[in-house]
Amino acid sequence: MQKLTELNHKAGYELLAETLDTQGISIEKVKDALKNQKIETASWAFANSGTRFKAFPHPGAATTTRQKIDDAATVHRLTGVTPTVALHIPWDVPEDGDYVAMRQYANDRGIQLGTINSNVFQDNAYRLGSVSNPNSSTRVMALDHILECCNIMTKVHSDNLKLWFADGTNYPGQDGLRDRKHRMEDALKTVYAQLPEGARMLLEYKFYEPAFYSTDVPDWGTAYGMTLKLGEKAQVVVDLGHHAQAVNIEQIVSFLLDEGKLGGFDFNDRKYGDDDLMVGSVNPYQLFLIYHELVGAEYSDHPVASRNARQVAYMLDQCHNIEGKIGAIIYSVMNCQEIYAKALLVQGDKLAQAQTAGEVLEAHRLITDAYRIDVRPLVAQVREEMGLAVDPLAAYRSSGYEEKIQKDRGVAATKGGFQ
Repeated sequence: MQKLTELNHKAGYELLAETLDTQGISIEKVKDALKNQKIETASWAFANSGTRFKAFPHPGAATTTRQKIDDAATVHRLTGVTPTVALHIPWDVPEDGDYVAMRQYANDRGIQLGTINSNVFQDNAYRLGSVSNPNSSTRVMALDHILECCNIMTKVHSDNLKLWFADGTNYPGQDGLRDRKHRMEDALKTVYAQLPEGARMLLEYKFYEPAFYSTDVPDWGTAYGMTLKLGEKAQVVVDLGHHAQAVNIEQIVSFLLDEGKLGGFDFNDRKYGDDDLMVGSVNPYQLFLIYHELVGAEYSDHPVASRNARQVAYMLDQCHNIEGKIGAIIYSVMNCQEIYAKALLVQGDKLAQAQTAGEVLEAHRLITDAYRIDVRPLVAQVREEMGLAVDPLAAYRSSGYEEKIQKDRGVAATKGGFQ
């Protein structure tokens, strides 16, 4: 991006605008879409994190929720497209217990508190599961926590409750699989009835880890089936790391959009398992194909898919274990902006014609040609028009913020996992 700044992005932008004009693509429409892009950051990504073996402390990493809010506000100030930060309870319980004051603290810094994530996997009582646990008292404990999250949503003005369950079994015969399904569905039904007015329940899935024989919500089909029973306010969250190798995620996205059941994304990337690497760092082409499905649905004539595409909640759910936190998050946002821009440049009319005519190679070429376009001048122009630095990462590095928080916060002690 630094080279782009040195070479003057204006020339690249003007050339691209001329090319798009000959293709019948409105550059202003594309820029408007990019300016309205919204990506939620996650509070825990600003803190130290690691594996069960070790968390490597990073100087200046946030240790309090207010510090996480400060960092999230810095990302938004530099990128212009991250106006909300998701909270994880109890990791983000305010020091004074005052959620209203914490909401105001965020608002004063130019952002809002976003999705509320429950935590029903870290307590010792959840060894055999939370809402699917064979012990009724543990199920009540887990359900009470999730219902408290619903109460927190009203205090912080959150519209989304995200649920991920580590519930499952490690050995055949450990528990009844249908019994666990029934317990899960009963709990979700109770939570659904207690959602705040206008709020959604976003159900996440994961096919393995930490349970290694069976997971109670292992895949998108299970999550879809459960949310279908609950109603329109329940939708599915797609985490890009929560799939088996070679799964066609964009096809899952397409199906859920068509059913009006795609609630949100947890953006990250991976090479093997659920690695939680920076989004677009390993397989940017897959991310492009996912965005292509989202853009296609949004601008389609299908009322359900179009409406659903406009309601999708996008969040960065990543662990920055060996790199810095804030710079990595800014770079991830930049990756999403560029990939989204590429998806907006697909010639939809020509693609539809090629598909209808069975022109396989031409249809494929139209997709890959859009992916190969260098959109950095376009995104830089959008940032400039928004009153932002054309290179947010360079702007962060020169801002002095990193040096300031390293001096003020120091290095926090760590063990493993999230701190």
